[in-house]
Amino acid sequence: MSAGRPKRLKRDTLYESDWLSLHRDRVELPSGTILEQYHVLDFPRECVAAVVENADGDILLIRIHRYPVDREHWEIPAGRIEDDDDILGAAAREVLEETGYTSTDHRHVYTYYPSVGISNQVFHVVFCKARDLVGTPDEDEVAAARWASPAEVRGLIRRGDMKDGYSFTALLLLFSDVLGEVDAGI
Repeated sequence: MSAGRPKRLKRDTLYESDWLSLHRDRVELPSGTILEQYHVLDFPRECVAAVVENADGDILLIRIHRYPVDREHWEIPAGRIEDDDDILGAAAREVLEETGYTSTDHRHVYTYYPSVGISNQVFHVVFCKARDLVGTPDEDEVAAARWASPAEVRGLIRRGDMKDGYSFTALLLLFSDVLGEVDAGI
């Protein structure tokens, strides 16, 4: 039995950009209770994260300094889906921009909301194969790119060295059997 749906009574936009907006909503819950301030992060574009595997089964990682937490982390390539992109095209573009590799055999394997309680942000997970190294990583964004064996990546996760949520989610999907064939590789 459904408890009903919350109803937005009012929305004030506190900040707005092409990257994200912050809204303060006044919301009525199914019980009739009024929440005077329900903050919502509104992301106008969906995002994609790509798990890239080479012919040896190694996984492509990038090292990025993240300004909000002032730390470098190992991650997988990811970014926004632009107007002229579809999910698979955006994955290929992000892999190229962030690593210098072209990629092939893209498979969209999962879609999720990373912070569903406060945000409408959508993330797609794509698995693909590396093809050719044709460039260098974007030096303003990526500190390093390297191949890591599945055992090395599992070690990063076990030691708590993989802090990025979208990378963590995509790699756990790769290493689990929750999607069926995923544990057999890309």
